[in-house]
Amino acid sequence: MTDLLAAVLRRVTPERLRAAAVGVTSIPSPTGREGPLAGWLAEELRASGIDGRVQSIDAEQANAVGRVRGARTGPDLMLYAPIDTLTTGDPAEDVPWIGPRLRPDMLPDAETDGDLVRGLGAGNPKGHAACVLVTGQAYAEAVAELGIAPAGDLVLAFGAGGMPTNAIGAGRANTGHGVGASFLLERGWYADHAIIAKPGDFVAHDEVGLCWFEIVVHGVHTYAGSRHRLPYANPIVSAAEVAVRLERWLAGFPARHRTATAAPQGVIGSVAGGWERMPAVTPAACRLRLDVRLAPGERPLDVRRELSAFLDEVADATGVDLDCELVAHIPGSTTDPESWVIKEAIRAWEAASGRPHRAIPDNSGATDANILRGRGVPTARVGMPKVVPADGTADFAQGMNTVSVTAMRRLSEVLARVAVANALGAEKGEE
Repeated sequence: MTDLLAAVLRRVTPERLRAAAVGVTSIPSPTGREGPLAGWLAEELRASGIDGRVQSIDAEQANAVGRVRGARTGPDLMLYAPIDTLTTGDPAEDVPWIGPRLRPDMLPDAETDGDLVRGLGAGNPKGHAACVLVTGQAYAEAVAELGIAPAGDLVLAFGAGGMPTNAIGAGRANTGHGVGASFLLERGWYADHAIIAKPGDFVAHDEVGLCWFEIVVHGVHTYAGSRHRLPYANPIVSAAEVAVRLERWLAGFPARHRTATAAPQGVIGSVAGGWERMPAVTPAACRLRLDVRLAPGERPLDVRRELSAFLDEVADATGVDLDCELVAHIPGSTTDPESWVIKEAIRAWEAASGRPHRAIPDNSGATDANILRGRGVPTARVGMPKVVPADGTADFAQGMNTVSVTAMRRLSEVLARVAVANALGAEKGEE
């Protein structure tokens, strides 16, 4: 193990990691349009002697996958990272919702600044995908150099559609919410256990899920010039009152659903009502959409019942006519903390970090780990901390769009240590 690990880590250099981060960041890959990046990743895998492939889902969306084949006398390990960005880098799509303009870090054009790489998705998910790529390349090259036959295969998977979003524009509706992870598992790219590289400087064995709800507030369609003569019930105004009350309910949600690892959050993320071209009339309805996170083991219909009971109280108190429906759901998931992949990932994290592992509580982020675990693959999640600017402040986009090469090197060492332990067979790696 020592010789193989040393040979792998010798190849995981800051220069190689920086180049990989710049490469993946500079290829646009909004959800549903990951095909060009998948093609680039497959070529990079092939350059290191790995059978890299593009796994097309449709004309624009694709995964990239590769396999370092072993003797198949031991278990297979998957190193996984999603590759799609939450926003697009297109002002027509992102502005004004992301801000008044796109900053340089919000564009798919990587810039380097000492230890940092900036650009759309450079931190999440692309810096993590770059770690999987470089670690996989280094592992394949080291195995070939030493003439080793690993016990099991190492599967390298880069998934499309990992972000919590519906389709951008027209076309196939199911482009997000883990569609790429589901597709690759369905088509034979399976493993005995997996590590997903996503933000968080610790090893997680479980993860929250999510529910999306749509609340429709009803009213009366009428004309400004007739407000004083005809029935008037503006659903936009009513929705504002519902939103204020709902925000208070969401603020208290984590305390009601907290677990040892999770503090599930919720937000109102979208409001739609009326014709922007015609503010002279009121609409007959206004829609609110919200994301409510689920602690592992919680059922979506239980949360729907809790929300519906609250909304009944709102309706009684305000006289507002409203409906509520569940429109999307990804279950939370758990891997046994005593499973090999969790214990080995923690051992690797401690060796790479030089300190005892401590789990971070109050988590509320959902990833494709839920898809992997839901399909029967025990999965550990491990990643990098978000980069904090020198002044100690950081907004959400800056955290998504900045990565530290030093942090990439440490994450890659964690991935490499687990991959090498698996090469010896899970049973030997556990000794």
